[in-house]
Amino acid sequence: MPAIVGSVSVNSISSGSVFHVGDVQTICPVSYAKTYAGAGSFNTGDNLRLENGYNVTFTQDSDVNDSNAAANF
Repeated sequence: MPAIVGSVSVNSISSGSVFHVGDVQTICPVSYAKTYAGAGSFNTGDNLRLENGYNVTFTQDSDVNDSNAAANF
């Protein structure tokens, strides 16, 4: 059903976001990311104490396509 939309303020839209005004049948936002992190990388909180010995994050990826988005379009 159509609607009257007043002023709209958009501060930010990231790569996997959708800004939609009006009628729609299907919305399919697709976003892929690959993240490498070593020991203790994603810890959050107050007064953390981390004791990590020697560590290695292996980033070698032998396959060609990790996230094939061709089927989503």
